[in-house]
Amino acid sequence: MISLDAATVLLQWAAGGLFFLWFTTRRREVGVGYGWLLRGTNLLLALGAAWCGFRFGTVPVREASSLAVAAAALFALVVSIVRRKAGVSGQDEEHDRRSERVAAMTGIERDVVRREGGPEFPPLLDLVAPILAVPGLIAAGIDAASSGGVGDTVVSLIRTFAGALFLGAVTDAMLLGHWYLVQPGLPRRHLNDLVRALGWMWPVEVVAMLLPVGMFAVFSGRIDDGWSGQLGWMWVACAVTTIVLVVVTKAALKERYYSAVMAATGLLYLAILTAFGTDLVARAVLSG
Repeated sequence: MISLDAATVLLQWAAGGLFFLWFTTRRREVGVGYGWLLRGTNLLLALGAAWCGFRFGTVPVREASSLAVAAAALFALVVSIVRRKAGVSGQDEEHDRRSERVAAMTGIERDVVRREGGPEFPPLLDLVAPILAVPGLIAAGIDAASSGGVGDTVVSLIRTFAGALFLGAVTDAMLLGHWYLVQPGLPRRHLNDLVRALGWMWPVEVVAMLLPVGMFAVFSGRIDDGWSGQLGWMWVACAVTTIVLVVVTKAALKERYYSAVMAATGLLYLAILTAFGTDLVARAVLSG
């Protein structure tokens, strides 16, 4: 039904992270450096997925997909570096708007951003890598359910794609929270959108892990977790804590002070731990 396979988890993580990179940068307001950070990080995750696959148990389509994801992320990274002088139009416009407002209130003139010629980085390019991850994730899901029927395969695929989006959302949200230290004028709606997406993915992830044969079998004793049911309750604690942290983070972001963003980032640190527990503990127990 499911397996705790490092190659699959790393490919899920990379695919989800790159998808939500596009989700965040599509409005052209987040600085180019954030894209470099995310592309570089997920490039390494995709390479790690390929290495683990070739080293510990190969699923050819998954490994080919992992390498394709890494290549697409590298290409997007190179393009963004080459076009870095063009800047980000939304970020520049927001800077100019704030400068004009300060000038109107204080009479102190501030220079507007002078953009270099040439096209800026197209955010749609970041969608190529997650699209290339789809065949690999499908292959991984089918491989995990190879001993079951059609129903088991469908459940395995749901878990694979839900996990990718779930892990990608929580990771990108934490990294974006840190990016506000670099770009303090960035509107909070970007972080709010990621936290909201994490909240939307939470029930999908939890229900996917409860579908038969799922965590209910651990609670009933049908599946022995080897720890007298403690791992099952640990999973419950991780799942509940994750959604509580999402709610508290949303509340923190409603505060007007800049420190609220840093508080939200700290909460998202904890959410990464509990979110990974929600996904990985279930995988460990159900694959046993």
